[in-house]
Amino acid sequence: MHYQNLLFDLDGTLTDPREGITRSVQHALVRLGIEAPDLASLEHFIGPPLLQCFMHSYDLDEATAWQAVGHYRERFAAVGLYENRVFDGIAALLEALNGQGRRLYIATSKPTLFAERIAAHFALARHFQAIHGSELDGTRTDKAELIGHLLAEEGLAARDTLMIGDRKHDLIGARRNGLDAAAVGYGFGSAEELQAEAPTYHFATLGDLRRAFAA
Repeated sequence: MHYQNLLFDLDGTLTDPREGITRSVQHALVRLGIEAPDLASLEHFIGPPLLQCFMHSYDLDEATAWQAVGHYRERFAAVGLYENRVFDGIAALLEALNGQGRRLYIATSKPTLFAERIAAHFALARHFQAIHGSELDGTRTDKAELIGHLLAEEGLAARDTLMIGDRKHDLIGARRNGLDAAAVGYGFGSAEELQAEAPTYHFATLGDLRRAFAA
């Protein structure tokens, strides 16, 4: 793998945030008077931009969806971001990649404020050159826009950069910016979702991903 720069998605790629995200979505729905389904049925909220997911999933207008986002953040900022765990093997992978002299970045649709707190709390921040996320007003929740911003801000060449993520948004965002992309199968995107976007690489397990960089 020749890539000098590696962009990692956060949710579903570095960490498993399902409990914190789904419980915070459930909290938001209750606050809006919407019957909240079981947590497993809310896992599709992991990865996509939150505002759009509320709008599409519950046919909300934008103003009401922003209210839902506000209620979500009430719980997530206080409790939900800590209801999370780093995938087994991620710390060793990041150590190995740093040891190879590669430059690592986080590229997430999650607000930078929350992403930085998560990375610090779970001792991930030291592995990364920078953490790039969205703004609280919704700016750069689109993954293509976010990746373009990251490339410009960090002065990275697309040919030397690989996007690694578990959802189609990561792969689409990479393609629109001329980047190769690696889909990982241990997160929240189905094999069908990921294969439909024709990623440059598809690693079913974290072990497969690590072996690819060890070769």
